[in-house]
Amino acid sequence: MTRNAWLWLVSVLTLLALASTYVYEPVPDTVTLSPRTRIGWSAPPRLLAGDGVRGWRDGAPLQARFSDPYGIARAADGTLFIADAGDSNRIRRIGVDGAVATFAGSTEGFRDGAGALAAFNTPSGLALDGAGNLYVADTGNHAIRRVAPDGTVTTLAGSGVAGFRDGPGAQAQFNGPIGVAVDDAGQVYVADTYNDRIRVIGRDGTVRTLAGGDFPGDVDGVGIAARFDTPSALAVDRRGNVWVADTRNNTIRHVSKQGVVTTLPLQDATGAQAALRRPVSIAVTREGVLYVGELFHGRVLQVVPGGPTSPVAVAVAVAVAGAGKRLARPTGLALAPDGTLYVADATAYRVHALDPAAPAGVADALAATGPSPANPLPATLGRWPLRPQDGWHEVVGTLGEVRGNYQGESRDHLHNGLDVRGDVGQEVVAIADGKVSNPLASWGQVGQLGEGMALDDVSYIHMRVGRTARGEPIDPARFVPVFDAAGSLERMRVRRGTRFRAGDVLGTINAMAHVHLIVGTSGYERNAIALGFRNYSDRYAPHIDAIELLDAAEQPLQQMQDGRVLLGRDLDGVQIVVDAWDQVDNNLPRRRLGLHALGYQWLDAAGTPLPGFEAPRMSIDFDLMPTDEAVKLAYAADSGITVHGSSVTRFRYVVTNTVRGGTLATGAWRPRELAAGDYLLRITAKDYSGNLATAGRDLPVRLH
Repeated sequence: MTRNAWLWLVSVLTLLALASTYVYEPVPDTVTLSPRTRIGWSAPPRLLAGDGVRGWRDGAPLQARFSDPYGIARAADGTLFIADAGDSNRIRRIGVDGAVATFAGSTEGFRDGAGALAAFNTPSGLALDGAGNLYVADTGNHAIRRVAPDGTVTTLAGSGVAGFRDGPGAQAQFNGPIGVAVDDAGQVYVADTYNDRIRVIGRDGTVRTLAGGDFPGDVDGVGIAARFDTPSALAVDRRGNVWVADTRNNTIRHVSKQGVVTTLPLQDATGAQAALRRPVSIAVTREGVLYVGELFHGRVLQVVPGGPTSPVAVAVAVAVAGAGKRLARPTGLALAPDGTLYVADATAYRVHALDPAAPAGVADALAATGPSPANPLPATLGRWPLRPQDGWHEVVGTLGEVRGNYQGESRDHLHNGLDVRGDVGQEVVAIADGKVSNPLASWGQVGQLGEGMALDDVSYIHMRVGRTARGEPIDPARFVPVFDAAGSLERMRVRRGTRFRAGDVLGTINAMAHVHLIVGTSGYERNAIALGFRNYSDRYAPHIDAIELLDAAEQPLQQMQDGRVLLGRDLDGVQIVVDAWDQVDNNLPRRRLGLHALGYQWLDAAGTPLPGFEAPRMSIDFDLMPTDEAVKLAYAADSGITVHGSSVTRFRYVVTNTVRGGTLATGAWRPRELAAGDYLLRITAKDYSGNLATAGRDLPVRLH
């Protein structure tokens, strides 16, 4: 048989298998399926444990600390088990009294034993069987471990060496497994993440492959003809079908007991196609309703599969953390019989509950969402991401700057990091010791300018990950090449659990000619200048080029009288816009950077602050990264540049709007608040080093 005929036959058989074996379970169109599964609910996260500071500490719920609380499982008595990775490498338990204790594990390693005598390396997904045995996807050890109810740890399958091999448990090989689940018959299912396969461990300990082939992809099919790309979590429904969070494919996959793989089509509540972004956790109710945690948006979605005539599933968010807030990285989900959903929020170092019965308007412990502000910055000792690490390098972009897109929009998004200029091909080096926590720690394909990787709390972007300037591999043990079907290098992978030391080479600068450095998890980025880079200095005060007043239609108010802007007191909704920029020491003269904080103040004609304006009203602050909606609140029209535009960026800040501390709000100044007369509008504009603009900060105004 020719190759083409063989491929045609396989395709036909696959389609027949899909048509005959895959069945969606219809969900009734009602508000409540049962007392356990409500449809379309939402609730604020309720904090159960963790003070939001990374570390390891047992004790009272809100004093306990986690290092990387990744997976979660709930026992019948209400006890929660947490796979705490990072530097902890322990299985933690939250008792019914809320207290946090260590159940098993102590140091990073690969060792069976009782309780603290056992050792894990980056434990991730968890699952419980009917007898109370806990199964652990021990990612860094490439193994599946079993923890008995008394805390005794044994290895169920995996040799401890990365690879791919079916067979008896001790000889079988996995490659960084992250997800695990157990069916009612006691079979253990494994998301063999970096093998891009779904594996099954039988009750006799034998490992077999249920679905997935020799290289990653996004293909429905039967068994090895199907393709996954970095599957990170799975759940088994009551019929024995497997649901997979296929992380890099941004999809939810369904795998039948016969190994038939199909992709679940999704739409949102409006009927539009729903776009998943990096699903990393999944749970399924007895009725077949799914819950999915997203890495990129920090959301937890309820996904309701459709019926046979309309198989499209509807996805709605159930975690409502409040304006400007979100979950950081919801990597673990577990369900209680009453429908309560438990969430392990890995990079917030916390564990939450979502209660379907809670009133949607109740904001329970919203301030505890995300990592604590007290969480220490990475211990960089002032190192730069380029050599010399203790030298000086030019800063060419800061947190909060306005950025455009390729479609001509100059205010598309905010810059979420610090740009350090470097030569194309220059080596990028780690600024701190770290351990990879993200299951999808590297992104971008060969040749893409946005290629980068995340190491612990720091991301490095615009580089050839794990490759020299000539494309040669740097460290194949830590940077794993991924090839396409034709054998060409597609991208580099960095497995969860991989460790690096400060100064280790991570890649080389690509054609963007700078390193984009991000500090903090997505949605909670911090200003990288706070790392205190060696020999970095900023003695330049910000420049204010203009202060403008705009009417409600955003048109400038330019009428002048005796050198003052003349305004009628009957005007409503005046915006104050400040055209300003900054520099740091040794920057090129054309290099314009964004400011750190801005505000305004009203003074009388003699320069004395008016009541209520004794101190400036600071409305914009880029200490933390705002949400995406902030760009057109912080910046007025004509700000920024498109990616094809001039190298000089224009920053026109709307200081009557609020963008600070997680708060986003539109605002305006109303002249009728003041009596007729002469006044002085003073702008406070400062950079991260505390330098204040003095020239051009005052605008004389006359009200009539």
